[in-house]
Amino acid sequence: MKFLKIFYNPRSKLNTIIMADSDGPNVVGIQVLKQNGVDVDELVKLLIYNASVEFTAYYYFTNLRAHCTGMEGEGIKGVIEDARLEDLSHFESCLERIYQLGGTLPNDATEFIKMSGCEFLQLPPAKTDLKAILEKCLKAEQGALVNWDKICKMTIGKDPATYDIAKDILAEEIEHESWFLELIYGRPSGHMRRRYSGERPHTQKHSRALDMS
Repeated sequence: MKFLKIFYNPRSKLNTIIMADSDGPNVVGIQVLKQNGVDVDELVKLLIYNASVEFTAYYYFTNLRAHCTGMEGEGIKGVIEDARLEDLSHFESCLERIYQLGGTLPNDATEFIKMSGCEFLQLPPAKTDLKAILEKCLKAEQGALVNWDKICKMTIGKDPATYDIAKDILAEEIEHESWFLELIYGRPSGHMRRRYSGERPHTQKHSRALDMS
């Protein structure tokens, strides 16, 4: 059953009419998005999926980084560490928005990890093969870039709160891709190392739970 709720603004001739369910709370933050043309259910599904990808990538990058051995591996460890900690930031960044939109993470952590489809990030057959490790990292970052671009396109001009999160995550994913392209193909990225691991220049404001101070 639906009912109409009318919000009157005495300073405006325009009044906002919101459709809401009578059997639950009227969440205006969701209703306005629907009026703007956002498929909220689909958006929540995509956010949960992206959260699973970022969380699982953080786990796998931890193991890949540990297997970057030797003199050359030490330098690569630092780049993977920057990307790894920022992937954790991406996971944290979208959590609040998932719940604001009425979503929730799966109760089963195994289900959450499996939905990511990140099994390709397992160690290569030769576990310390640096080129194979870098190729796996590149594939992960390129996939994440596509995922967040999709949410940006879905929310631009319609859902500024989600768009703000998605475009900041996308900015870091673009940087991550360029780092691994440079390491594999020698393609200049203009990359300067983060001032410190976990700096997350674009998403720090969305993942304050990770701040140490």
